Amino acid sequence: MVERRRLLDFVPHLVLLLGIAIVAFPVYVAFVASTWDAATISNGQMPLRPGPHFLENYYRTIFIGTSSSTREPVGTMMLNSLIMAICIALGKIAISLISAFAVVYFRFPFRMAAFWIIFMTLMLPVEVRIFPTYKIVADLRLLDTFAGLTIPLIASATATLLFRQFFMTVPDELVEASKIDGAGPMKFFFDTLVPLSITSVAAMFVVQFIYGWNQYLWPLLITTKDNMQTIVIGIKKMIVTQDALTEWQLAMATAILAMLPPVIVVVVMQKLFVKGLVETEK
Repeated sequence: MVERRRLLDFVPHLVLLLGIAIVAFPVYVAFVASTWDAATISNGQMPLRPGPHFLENYYRTIFIGTSSSTREPVGTMMLNSLIMAICIALGKIAISLISAFAVVYFRFPFRMAAFWIIFMTLMLPVEVRIFPTYKIVADLRLLDTFAGLTIPLIASATATLLFRQFFMTVPDELVEASKIDGAGPMKFFFDTLVPLSITSVAAMFVVQFIYGWNQYLWPLLITTKDNMQTIVIGIKKMIVTQDALTEWQLAMATAILAMLPPVIVVVVMQKLFVKGLVETEK
């Protein structure tokens, strides 16, 4: 019988609370800074309590704009980032599901070679192939478009590997039962495999949504219009070289707003996300 000791229960909780405090304190400071005026922040006298300019700062940030460096309001940037993140996440999931389905359930020449070629693309991130990708997008006249923002990023070897490993755990009896019922390959895919893959899809959606939301280099290269800027680019442009010209209260408000969609996605899909990552027996 395992004896429960209060000290052994207290120490893990103490470490957990300490870790939460270390992570949450900078976020709290950013929130507090977003509720004060520029003079209070710049003179170094900002207290650690929320100020009286909460509604004013957030209204100006979301609907009006921040400064001459980001002429578009943050609401437009967040919409651009949201569209980009959702398209990348759904595109990666759709392509990876079909790719894994083909690799596992179809027999064709060089099947495994095709899979390993896909897997090897993990060693070729966007930064490595940035020039040829940009050249293709520019030649297709996709600069400053959502297609140019999303299509080059929707292929995913990681998601293909995850779904392949899951499909290999599906019992062969399900395949045989589908054949007896007269179901074709695509009916088996949509009626059997996709419903069974919901937890894996949810886990991959969370990961890929955050990946798309946090993209910086690719949107920076292919967007030249202010109305196509993403939220990550907007934060960078708000922090100008001359510190005195930076509207820190608006920059902090933008940073807080930029955290909200990923946090909401993780909180809403937390249970499915954890199941998709830890469950091995389906």
